[in-house]
Amino acid sequence: MACAVSGSGHYEPMTTAEQWDAEAASFDDQPDHGLRDAAVRTAWADLLLPLMPPAPARIADIGCGTGTLSLLLSDAGHRVSGLDISPAMVALATTKVARAGYEPDVRGGDAAAPPWHPGSFDVVLTRHVLWAMDDPDAALARWIELLAPHGRLVLIEGRWSTGAGLSAARVCGLVRRYRAEADVTVLDDARYWGAPVSDERYVVVSRS
Repeated sequence: MACAVSGSGHYEPMTTAEQWDAEAASFDDQPDHGLRDAAVRTAWADLLLPLMPPAPARIADIGCGTGTLSLLLSDAGHRVSGLDISPAMVALATTKVARAGYEPDVRGGDAAAPPWHPGSFDVVLTRHVLWAMDDPDAALARWIELLAPHGRLVLIEGRWSTGAGLSAARVCGLVRRYRAEADVTVLDDARYWGAPVSDERYVVVSRS
């Protein structure tokens, strides 16, 4: 766990929000975070947009970071609500969406306990969030509650060479505790990440 130096000179653990606040300024430097490269952005658009219902769908982008995927989906005509635990990320996402000409709907909050009412969304989207939850099963159950009837769950996850993360089999098992369907697409194409990858990266989609 990262630490910060207090006024007394003692090291104190950083909260999750503080850790992500510290990452916010450089977060978009990663090709898959900022989607600044046109080829990388196109790859993510080609992946995600066919997974969405017809626009304008109501989409919850949980753990939205700097709002890059929120903007991508807004550009496609969807109504996106973002959530992130980091105030710095929320500020950057709000600015990014507003500069593109959309009314930003981004708020601070814990991904494990989103502030929205059950049945509020047609899609719940997360990217590299489930693995970071203290209780992935409980978080997933809460996300599924947010879905309207026939709503879709789109979980982009991975298990990295460091050993962190969740395998596709584990995520599918969690999803199938609540839903009939959990389809996996492997994301091993370098176009998504800006460079070749050797670890397990994938998206799990549940439409029912």
